[in-house]
Amino acid sequence: MVSRGEDTTTTTGDRQITKLPDEAPVAIAVDHISKTYPTPFARLKAFFRRKSKPPVEAVRDVTFNVKRGEIFGLIGRNGAGKTTLTKIIATLIQPTSGAVLVNGFDSVQDDEAVRSQIGLAGAEERSFYWRLTGEENLLFFARLYGLPDRVSKERIADLFARFELQEVARRRFGELSTGNKQRLAVARALLANPSVLLLDEPTRSLDPLAAARMRELIASLARQDPPATILFTSHNLAEVETLCDRVAIISKGELKAIDTPFSLRALTSDSERVHLAVAGLSKVTIEGRFGREVKSWIVKPTVSGVEISFDRRRGDTKLDAAIGLIRENGGTIISIESERPTLLDLLESFEAEEETSQAVSGNRR
Repeated sequence: MVSRGEDTTTTTGDRQITKLPDEAPVAIAVDHISKTYPTPFARLKAFFRRKSKPPVEAVRDVTFNVKRGEIFGLIGRNGAGKTTLTKIIATLIQPTSGAVLVNGFDSVQDDEAVRSQIGLAGAEERSFYWRLTGEENLLFFARLYGLPDRVSKERIADLFARFELQEVARRRFGELSTGNKQRLAVARALLANPSVLLLDEPTRSLDPLAAARMRELIASLARQDPPATILFTSHNLAEVETLCDRVAIISKGELKAIDTPFSLRALTSDSERVHLAVAGLSKVTIEGRFGREVKSWIVKPTVSGVEISFDRRRGDTKLDAAIGLIRENGGTIISIESERPTLLDLLESFEAEEETSQAVSGNRR
């Protein structure tokens, strides 16, 4: 597993995130968690000499901490163990080994105290009552939380307004679109104003505008006073990079890397491709005047001039030298863009390593 120290600020693209101090209290502590699902009726199948699948190790020795007020992302392929880990933290599944503490409460020994601290929204919500309206469903769950009816109704009205669900509040849950069901699940997670939110793919099935509003809501919850601690899974890697203070990558049940999105991208490569849009110079002029300095440049004519592309390593002087040459020869730089490695590149590299390792193990057998 790769782990790095944290900076007080991290820049991602044109976005700057203020990092939480190292002494910030830990809201979620995951300590060497493993979960293995045994083979159903293994002894009975063995007695009748029937083939059976081996036990499934969904999560293997995972350890990390989430600080109070942090937005922490879990990414990985389907079946990597993200949802299993989320359910263990939420006390819906007990781990085979290890421990989880939520605000100091053990998820197994103090499960009721943990449940009072968290709000959970799953990607495929099946616990709503389909014949009840959205409003009736939330009122039912509010009573389970022990909220007085007056407080519940005020809270529900506020949540319907925040999620723009007023028009469907009195429609039966079974009649709602998949996106509205997803938003209602997140609204229910916020009913009791929990200090810890567990969101499993919260923008799944949402249209682009609704997804953007959901991301804004998640960010605002982490900024409120007191801040909410948010752990969420997502297959939208751009969303993870935009929202998360830190990200953990899980592959085949194992934690492969954990760090800020910026630092994780650097693990793939320390290079980037730079694109300069330049006016006032032609391709012929550049090739004729610039000489050897630009042998690695790719120069393409454009309507307004040329586009110059080249690779550089972070911290070198190639970009400064290019800007100097362009200005000395009468060119004007219109824009500068860079292509950097993404979390998808890193995720694919871990998956490739895992497949190679499995292939080697298979050959040895």
